[in-house]
Amino acid sequence: MLDPLIAWIKRILAMVGASIMAAIRMVTAPFRASINFYRRSGWVVRIIVFVLLLPFILGYGWFFWNAAWIRGYDIDYPERYDFTERTVAAGEQVSVEGGEQTTRTCGRSFVVDVTSDLLDFNVNENVWMSSNPFYKAGLFWMLEWDQTWFLDNKAAFQRGVHQAASRTAIELADALGRVRGTSEIDPSLRVAKGNVQFDQATWYFNVFDDQPFGPTTPTPTYYRNAIDALNQYNVRLEDCEATFDARADNLMQFLDRVAKDIGSLSAEIKDRSEGYNSGWFDTRADDIFMKAKGQLYAYYGILRAARADFGQVVDSRELADIWNLMDDHFYRAIQLDPFIISNGQEDGWLMPTHLTTIGFYILRARSNLVEIRSVLDR
Repeated sequence: MLDPLIAWIKRILAMVGASIMAAIRMVTAPFRASINFYRRSGWVVRIIVFVLLLPFILGYGWFFWNAAWIRGYDIDYPERYDFTERTVAAGEQVSVEGGEQTTRTCGRSFVVDVTSDLLDFNVNENVWMSSNPFYKAGLFWMLEWDQTWFLDNKAAFQRGVHQAASRTAIELADALGRVRGTSEIDPSLRVAKGNVQFDQATWYFNVFDDQPFGPTTPTPTYYRNAIDALNQYNVRLEDCEATFDARADNLMQFLDRVAKDIGSLSAEIKDRSEGYNSGWFDTRADDIFMKAKGQLYAYYGILRAARADFGQVVDSRELADIWNLMDDHFYRAIQLDPFIISNGQEDGWLMPTHLTTIGFYILRARSNLVEIRSVLDR
């Protein structure tokens, strides 16, 4: 009985192996043909070919080096800010005695600090991948990186971080940096809001793109302008020349926006989990997972900063316990670090479902946000 079964398994494995080899031969055919042509050519042709290929060789090498890992990644990054040591609330005015003169100073905003640093982390500490021409070119113009298992995770993570940072910058301009939303929008926050919403895929020249051909201003420049504008706002806030409105209804509105943002993220995970169960062979699962992780990574720090900026509200409404629980759910989500991201069935026994796992923590964190909002709304 075993011999026919073994023979059948061998035939299946042989078919799979032959299919893989055929796919490899198809993908590598242009490169093998180019190598053969190069070997048969004379030295003059070889030099010309080498000069023409050198920019692509160096460009892809630079791209591989930068796409390989995320520089400065640290899930404990909020600890750098010493939130618990705050003595002056964001925007709170205090008097400082200095000899015969008394000067005024106001508390700077940790939310602005964290948002600015997250943008800096994306475009200065790391190379912004989504607008990189070799990322947009994909695997030699044959296959988009987002359709592969490799070299696209960093771009997806950065897009998630930027989604949270841009959402926060918009809320700062529209609500938190104004008096009851009726005063004039802060000029620095207006600049930041405009720049963070710029298209994510623009480079100096955009040959095979919907973006302007060029020469034009690349995406990272706009995000760096947003960093400068946020830092200028915080300097003016410390000098009591700007406003941070740390009221309970502003905090409630901000948490509501965050809850909706990660709610749409949860819906995206749900659709992918239910519609595809390819396990380790789902080439889009890693992009969705890493985008979610980047978004949660950013919101983990932003929400801890918001707790410090709205410290008086958090204390008066006794929100510490539920806020600690929410922080824990965000932290557990960004701790997930599978070697290979899999999108298997929920009741599968062979391949795990990492999308569902991170989706569980997103739903838990969102339920905490909704609960905090309900307490603030009483």
